[in-house]
Amino acid sequence: MQKLVVMYPPQPDMDAFKAYYVGTHIPLARKIPGLQALRYSFEVETLAGDARYACIFEAEFEDGAALGKGMGSPEGQAVAADVPNFAKNPPSLIHYRVDK
Repeated sequence: MQKLVVMYPPQPDMDAFKAYYVGTHIPLARKIPGLQALRYSFEVETLAGDARYACIFEAEFEDGAALGKGMGSPEGQAVAADVPNFAKNPPSLIHYRVDK
């Protein structure tokens, strides 16, 4: 499995961010070809109780090729192009293979 993680820092207007993210961005993300699962949370903390990020998104694909194909698709490109519409502070992205 290949996992994509998007980490959003706090935004100037978190209420507007959340509303757009849930109402517009997540429905776009659900259309990415090859996406096996997604999840997100606005309840982000460290074990010490603080947080550097305000929202975490996780997406799962069969493998790296499926991730690349999905994100390179028109649907994946639409998701990437949508980020500046709601994230004034840009996110950090990582992806990795999950070993079992």
